[in-house]
Amino acid sequence: MKNLFTHTVVGLVAALCFVGNAAAQEKVTPATAASVSASATAPAATPTALTTVAATPAVATVAAAAPTPNKGDTAWMMVATLLVILMTIPGLALFYGGLVRSKNMLSILIQVFMIFAVIIVLWCIYGYSLAFTEGGSFIGSLTGPDSRMFLNGIFDPAKGTFATVATFSKGVVIPEFVYVAFQGTFAAITCGLIIGAFAERAKFAAVLLFVVLWFTFSYLPIAHMVWFWPGPDGIKDAASLAFETAKGGWLWQKGALDFAGGTVVHINAAVAGIVGAYMIGRRVGYGKESMAPHSLTMTMIGASLLWVGWFGFNAGSALEAGDIAALAFINTLLATAAASVAWVFGEWLVKGKPSMLGGASGAVAGLVAITPACGFVGPMGALIMGLLAGLICLWGVNGLKRLLGADDSLDVFGVHGVGGILGALLTGVFASPALGGQGIFDYVTNKMSADPYSIVSQVIIQGEAVLTTVLWSGLVSVIAYKLVDLMIGLRVPEDEEREGLDITSHGESAYHA
Repeated sequence: MKNLFTHTVVGLVAALCFVGNAAAQEKVTPATAASVSASATAPAATPTALTTVAATPAVATVAAAAPTPNKGDTAWMMVATLLVILMTIPGLALFYGGLVRSKNMLSILIQVFMIFAVIIVLWCIYGYSLAFTEGGSFIGSLTGPDSRMFLNGIFDPAKGTFATVATFSKGVVIPEFVYVAFQGTFAAITCGLIIGAFAERAKFAAVLLFVVLWFTFSYLPIAHMVWFWPGPDGIKDAASLAFETAKGGWLWQKGALDFAGGTVVHINAAVAGIVGAYMIGRRVGYGKESMAPHSLTMTMIGASLLWVGWFGFNAGSALEAGDIAALAFINTLLATAAASVAWVFGEWLVKGKPSMLGGASGAVAGLVAITPACGFVGPMGALIMGLLAGLICLWGVNGLKRLLGADDSLDVFGVHGVGGILGALLTGVFASPALGGQGIFDYVTNKMSADPYSIVSQVIIQGEAVLTTVLWSGLVSVIAYKLVDLMIGLRVPEDEEREGLDITSHGESAYHA
């Protein structure tokens, strides 16, 4: 069985890399400036490009000095990375842990904790290289001079030099190790989000095995498609703009706007979660027995840690300690507050009482919705997005959940799926300068584009990104769940589920009488 799994994973990784390398070998046909101005000049969350230093004395006199990282930017990115870690452990773990029954508390904690650890290891071995190196439109590369397999090429011990990566400003870089760590935390929390949809009934080994497969074949390609580009420094004119854009990910080339992970993180994880809820099946006693959260105190603490950590998630995605980070910061603060207000008052009107769970859920809904938009929209756009997210996600965990019929234990799809889709689409609306948004940045002129901003066109592009993510994640998830089920089984036996996973799967109890 172990050999079968090993051969399966190796074979799938090889196939994925083959597709990426084959795409990289295709000829790039530069497009006209007009055809790429809207799609290639908009900042998204995560560019990566190695800074090239003049190699020979012959060109040293004419080559510009290689940019060096600003200590303020570097310090901010390290803090932002720590904040995203805080979001996951303990933030997400406590948020989810409080929502399950007491007999399953530790099972949630260890799943989130170990997923974080496993994904960070895989990220540093091959994940970063596949997501953020130049390969093809759909995936990066594990071979060649730009490969970052095992983080190779970032530190040169012989010369004592460190590689840097581009930000969104020409001539501005940050240390690549910091960027690796920052992006690694995104991958880890995305995988951790999924487990809430099938909490309290999945085998621990099955969870880990699924996450490894899904991370490799869904998260990494989507991250590359949406976020990878070579950075702005090579853009000098319309021709170089077209050439540099063609090196980016497929959805980046189309002009999809996702500042910090509406598609890559939230929709991606939510689809995997809802597929898992269907394929694993409902909890024993679902709809007949009480499955109320055992500790809303823990959930409130977790939600608060998520809110605080999310400033690193969103504002950190600016990659610099500057104006755009400040914009993302205020938008994250305002949209989250607005969503929490909207959810609680909506719940109060419908159910007659406001709840702590509603306040926490509304905050997360606002955080999810503003994530793709936080660096593109103005504060009043963020306010409207937050209010809408609170109300629409409230429907998502009630009316939509009943329509879908799945036992999405902790409402992963109702919050992250619905909120992520809403946020991704509304980004195309409120990014418009007419509505207080940033519009599109033109790296040829190095200022905001003078071309008219089309809300309809941008929303269509956003819809393409959403649909691509839903289909890709859905397909990978179905295959991955099926493989895991065939190999080791997805679900614990009924008697173990009734007794609780803390004791039966881990031999521990969260609480003692």
